[in-house]
Amino acid sequence: MDAPKEAGLRNVSSVCSIPEMDDFELTKLLDRPRLTIKRERSFDERSLSEMSISRGLDNLDIAYSPGGRSGFDTPASSTRNSFEPHPMIAEAWDSLRRSLVHFRGQPVGTIAAYDHASEEVLNYDQVFVRDFVPSALAFLMNGEPDIVKNFLLKTLQLQGWEKKVDRFKLGEGAMPASFKVLHDPERKTDTIVADFGESAIGRVAPVDSGFWWIILLRAYTKSTGDLTLAETPDCQKGMRLILNLCLSEGFDTFPTLLCADGCSMIDRRMGIYGYPIEIQALFFMALRCSLAMLKLDAEGKEFADRIMKRLHALSFHMRSYFWIDFQQLNDIYRYKTEEYSHTAVNKFNVIPDSIPDWVFDFMPTRGGYFVGNVSPARMDFRWFALGNCVAILSSLATPEQASAIMDLFEARWEELVGEMPIKICYPAIESHEWRIVTGCDPKNTRWSYHNGGSWPVLLWLLTAACIKTGRPQIARRAIELAESRLLKDGWPEYYDGKNGRYIGKQARKYQTWSIAGYLVAKMMLEDPSHLGMISLEDDRQLKPIIKRSASWTC
Repeated sequence: MDAPKEAGLRNVSSVCSIPEMDDFELTKLLDRPRLTIKRERSFDERSLSEMSISRGLDNLDIAYSPGGRSGFDTPASSTRNSFEPHPMIAEAWDSLRRSLVHFRGQPVGTIAAYDHASEEVLNYDQVFVRDFVPSALAFLMNGEPDIVKNFLLKTLQLQGWEKKVDRFKLGEGAMPASFKVLHDPERKTDTIVADFGESAIGRVAPVDSGFWWIILLRAYTKSTGDLTLAETPDCQKGMRLILNLCLSEGFDTFPTLLCADGCSMIDRRMGIYGYPIEIQALFFMALRCSLAMLKLDAEGKEFADRIMKRLHALSFHMRSYFWIDFQQLNDIYRYKTEEYSHTAVNKFNVIPDSIPDWVFDFMPTRGGYFVGNVSPARMDFRWFALGNCVAILSSLATPEQASAIMDLFEARWEELVGEMPIKICYPAIESHEWRIVTGCDPKNTRWSYHNGGSWPVLLWLLTAACIKTGRPQIARRAIELAESRLLKDGWPEYYDGKNGRYIGKQARKYQTWSIAGYLVAKMMLEDPSHLGMISLEDDRQLKPIIKRSASWTC
């Protein structure tokens, strides 16, 4: 059949289409061979020249990385690029390589932290799926794809394991949160032990693992040009199993995914149950990545049809009901309640008195963001970094919304970035609300860990979002802040305090994704074409006509 060859990424210039779906034109949905980074309103022409990016703006259109070694590998390679490499680059690479985990002689991932000073190892000596993503991107950008391929195949094997929590069997497509390689020096054997949530705090399965796996598979394909991996029967089946978990029909009235607390990067009770922005943004991105890689055989066409219908519904729902800016906040403030009809404006019956006081001062005249959660009579107005950055990269956010999110970063720099990039969420919950929402969690006290802590790993997501929206100067400013302390402080997992000034009270040192996140951010600034492996173009087919504040277009 010719269709399967045209469906995936076999030809970089190919476009997938489904003739039977007249109402769902796919011609613009799949990735194009050239990634166009638009110059938005606040794009600073001088910023790129000041960074001395030798490739120039014309080459930003490259859709995928050439797979060559980055100029940031070691100081010795500085002769190949116009950057003066920061002294901590070589230290970062050494630390990242020390975290490598091998299975039967082959590297299959990186451990979460390499902290010899810590008395309790807990699960920081395991390979976490979400934690490995920035490490994988660093290796891909540095021309070392083998470890990424090994990781993808090994976790795919783990997906096929029978998964049980007590007497309940998990869905067949569930991906592990983490795995650990056990070495037996006497028998000279290696075995793997995987955790699908049965050992996690709260016993929650990781909803995000499957999405990150799909996103990373696409990144590997775009970076290396190796199309054979994604097209193998095992990878095709793995994607379909993950998608089947998410696209199955139930009692849902919304296209968003209903999730438990602790199912993502915020893996402890933090009031994100319901429809958290992080999961919805990753879900959207994984759907689009899958659509680009699925073969259009009989099974593939069925999934492509379901994906397209979900994408249309999900994009409309998120852009309509999760988005907030000055005008929308004012509208919610004036909402009527108890509306009963199809013409209701306040469709979720959000009570205006439930709007927290802080959001009125936090919201600038220019700017906006996707709120943390929306469900019946509940709107979580907290700002979450990962969800908003992924919304930009996946083009869940329209170009106008993406620009507004960057406006918010600039307007509220002290709150969202402070002295160490960047806040995982804002603001922190405290006092009586903290006791109710977290269950008095001693680790998630105010301005610490997941409760308003500052996480250096998020630097790579911020940098990618900045490059895509034409604001590299924001990323450079954030990276300079991180460089002033990260190495000196021993690459902490997170920082505490309202401004991110203090090393986290329980933060592990030599946290692998803090190291990898920094490297990825630096390499993307050096060569913005790397953005193509982790970014998707905007699709006008999915853009509803919605009237919002002037801050989108100013």
